[in-house]
Amino acid sequence: MSNIAVIVAGGVGSRMHQDIPKQFINVYDKPVIIYTLESFQKHPEVDAIEVVCIDGWHDMLWAYAKQFNITKLKWVIGGGDSAQGSIAKGIYNLEGVAKPEDIIIIHDGIRPMVDETVLSDVIIKAKKHGNAVTSMPYNEQIFKVAEDDEDTTVEYIPRETLRRVSTPQAYRFDLVDEKYHEAYEKNIGIAGSNYTNTMMVQLGVRLYFAAGSDKNIKLTTKDDLEMFKSYLKADKDKWLKD
Repeated sequence: MSNIAVIVAGGVGSRMHQDIPKQFINVYDKPVIIYTLESFQKHPEVDAIEVVCIDGWHDMLWAYAKQFNITKLKWVIGGGDSAQGSIAKGIYNLEGVAKPEDIIIIHDGIRPMVDETVLSDVIIKAKKHGNAVTSMPYNEQIFKVAEDDEDTTVEYIPRETLRRVSTPQAYRFDLVDEKYHEAYEKNIGIAGSNYTNTMMVQLGVRLYFAAGSDKNIKLTTKDDLEMFKSYLKADKDKWLKD
C-alpha cells in the first residue's frame, strides 16, 4: 500500500492581487508551494507527490522542486477549470498507477502549514475507514437568517453539531476514483465551491473526521500571507535562546 499526495495548485489567486499565482509567491526566499511540498516530502509515510499545477508554471515547479530537494515529486499535470476539475484530473492521472487500496491525500497547495501529526492522523483514519477529512470544532455562534427579514434571526445552530473541514483529506484510490467518475456522469457535487468531501457526502458516502490545526490556514488574501509570515517567524523564534 502506498500513500500518494495530490496537491492542488491550479488557481490564479486573483484575490491576492499579485502579478503571479499566489502559490508561487516568495516568502523568505521560498515559494509558498515549496513550503507545502516540504511537509509531504518530510513525512515518512508519504511515498509520492503529484501536483496539479496552473498551466505555464510546470517547468518552474520542477525547477523549484530540484532546488529545494523535493524528491518525492513524480507528476506535474495541468489543472482544470475549477478546484473539482483539477482534483478530478489528478485522480484520473493516477489510473493505472495507483492500486485500489492506496491512500490518496488531497491537499490545497496554498495551505503551507501542514502539521505532521495532522497528516499522520488523516492517513491512519483513511486506512481504517476508507476516508478521512481534517476537521476542527466550530467555536463561534451560528445564526440562521430569518426567511421573512434577512436583517433578523429567530434560530441558531448549536455549534456542538458543527465541524470546520479543510485539507488534507484522504481516500482509498478505488473509492475516490469511482466517485469522481460517478459525480461527472450524474453532474452531482462538481459545481461551484464543491470539493471532494462535499461531493462524497452528496453521493452518499459517510465521512470520518481526523485531527486538524488552527495553523493550517489557506492563503487567500494579503492578510493571510502576513499571518503565514508571523507563524514562520514564531517557529524560528522557538530556537532562539533567551
